[in-house]
Amino acid sequence: MIKQIDIKNVATYDNIGVQFDDLKKINFIYGSNGCGKTTISNLLHDKSDPKFNSCTLTWQNSIPLKTLVYNKEFRERNFGKGKLNGVFTLGEATADQIKEIETKSESLKTIKIDGIQKRETLDKLKSEKEKLENDFKEATWTKVYKKHENVFKEAYGSHQKEPFKIKLLQEFSNNNSELETLESLKAEAKTIFGEQPQRIDEISELSFERVIDIEENKIWKKIIVGKADVDIAKLIQKLNINDWVNQGREYIENTTCPFCQKETITEEFKTQIESYFDETYLNDIKEIKELKQEYNTLTLNIINVLNGIEVNQRAFNNTKLDVEKFSAYLKTFISQNTANNEYLNNKIKEPSRSVELISIKEQSDLLIELIKEANFEIKKHNNIVTNYATEKSNLIKSVWKFLIEEYKTDTTTFNSKKDGLEKGIANLETQYKAKQDEYKKLDFEIKSLNKNVTSIQPTIDEINRILKSYGFLNFEIVPTQEEGFYQIQREDGTIAETTLSEGEITFITFLYYLQLTKGGISEEEVNNERILVIDDPISSLDSNVLFVVSTLIKDIIKNIKADIGNVRQLILLTHNVYFHKEVSFIDGRTKICNKTYFWILRKNDKITSLQNFEMNNPIQSSYELLWQELKSNDVKSTLTIQNVMRRIIENYFKLLGKYGDDDLILKFVTKEEQEICRSLISWINDGSHSINDDLYVELQDRTIQAYKKVFKDIFILTKHEGHYNMMMNLIEETA
Repeated sequence: MIKQIDIKNVATYDNIGVQFDDLKKINFIYGSNGCGKTTISNLLHDKSDPKFNSCTLTWQNSIPLKTLVYNKEFRERNFGKGKLNGVFTLGEATADQIKEIETKSESLKTIKIDGIQKRETLDKLKSEKEKLENDFKEATWTKVYKKHENVFKEAYGSHQKEPFKIKLLQEFSNNNSELETLESLKAEAKTIFGEQPQRIDEISELSFERVIDIEENKIWKKIIVGKADVDIAKLIQKLNINDWVNQGREYIENTTCPFCQKETITEEFKTQIESYFDETYLNDIKEIKELKQEYNTLTLNIINVLNGIEVNQRAFNNTKLDVEKFSAYLKTFISQNTANNEYLNNKIKEPSRSVELISIKEQSDLLIELIKEANFEIKKHNNIVTNYATEKSNLIKSVWKFLIEEYKTDTTTFNSKKDGLEKGIANLETQYKAKQDEYKKLDFEIKSLNKNVTSIQPTIDEINRILKSYGFLNFEIVPTQEEGFYQIQREDGTIAETTLSEGEITFITFLYYLQLTKGGISEEEVNNERILVIDDPISSLDSNVLFVVSTLIKDIIKNIKADIGNVRQLILLTHNVYFHKEVSFIDGRTKICNKTYFWILRKNDKITSLQNFEMNNPIQSSYELLWQELKSNDVKSTLTIQNVMRRIIENYFKLLGKYGDDDLILKFVTKEEQEICRSLISWINDGSHSINDDLYVELQDRTIQAYKKVFKDIFILTKHEGHYNMMMNLIEETA
């Protein structure tokens, strides 16, 4: 079945267009001439026409069915060629053959239903799988991609949701890298990702060993004094003026004492002084002076180098040195060195004093360790520079290893659900394929049977039977000399194609269409499922034939509702209110049917619009209201009854029928009935809009029932009793 029709950008349909959605088995589309009905039927006949490129048809279960369209173009395609294609039906089949075909056809329906159910379940599982994958895709994008985007974006490879999801699943299955910490990965990413890194010079490593050796020299604690066995030594040591005398010794130039400024310096005193400050003393003094000088030079050089390292590394954006710690350690080192210089100066001034220098070993070790750590990172960095492509590839693998481990639980759950759905889908696809094969095999058997028992002769007989039963006696359908075709022939044997009236052509092509709905142009098509589209089949037909056409279509509607035969859906389009009411009538009690849908097309400002009414028939004519008034028990007046009946007869027989006044009156036998009939139709005559006074007086005492009886007999005698029964709710049909 067709579930939806979208039509736009063609004829009177604009770029917004209209949409027939939720189409049912039976669909009635009403619209005035020129509002776009034929455009719809042409679309359903040939969707491939380029003018329908903007239009779409949606099929139930995505299975298109053969669509048979009856419209003006159908009449032109099939009538006027001098012959009609034969329609094959099961006319020559025996009861057993028909039974076998019907049995196999029912089995074919069952297989098709089962296949559709499997297809629906399969589509449901595929939809669930698609939703699962979409949800997982969105989750990975939010919880993985966005979470680490600022750091690891370059490792992702793709910056779109679907490729990223696929990459995550691939890495989950194949990545065997060792798991690194997030901090380590961030540090590597800082070096590798972005612009390709450049080599970094290593920081010069310093040696503090000599400085530490000088600090640890025992001389700094040694009390340096003169020779003890000199006479003057006892006095100097007693007074503890060793350093004072040593300093003053430099000022002895003559006999004048540099201390008391008296002539007390003798050669003997000089000799004792010089003997007291002997070679050992002088060597110790020389040593401490030299060590102090060396110490100052070494520490000054070291401090200059360390200050240079601090300045350079602080200005270098990609430094591997912990500059803040380095600066703190350097500050402490300089402070210690300053203090030691003070101690050394004091030792030089007072050699007899014991001093203990501050050890710089701890601070030097800290500085050396920082430089070593920085150089270790620099070597790693330079190795990366040397092997950039390899290092980058390894980092990307490590990043993905971290990502999949972090999202491991959700990925495992997804894979488990996906595997289950894929197994179910694979199983159903196998079953569905088996059903398709079974369907094709049985369908082939049915078509083979059809070839053996089908014929075009039953179609000829059926069309001729209907023509004769409805008064078309001067022509008939006969087979042509060319096998498989019909032609229309007069009683005298001449071909009737060019001499038929418009109404006769319309009726006979519609009968041909009806036979086509029951059979097929070839034997293989006889049992194919199909959809019928009928567009205004009553053009140029009189009321009698109109009623025949509506009756034939209502038979089709009954079969579709009851699921009998191969017709699965009907779409009927018409502009005729009376035909619409006739063909869409259910019965007097059932007002709606859930297998039926009503639509109205309207054209405003050259643009077609659509209104739907679901199961309620929207066509309410004044003609129908007259019948409702006639049926009402509230009408008691004879005049009112007469006026209602007159208007009904005027509408039905004058507007749609071919009957004149006398034609109706002479249908009655008795004079009384003829007079009543005359009174009912007098309003139809031009200028006769009043009732004959004598007749009025004569009929004053007549009962309403007499009028109703004659009124009904008019329809019976003109063979329109069916219409009367329908409008009076006397027909019972299956909803």
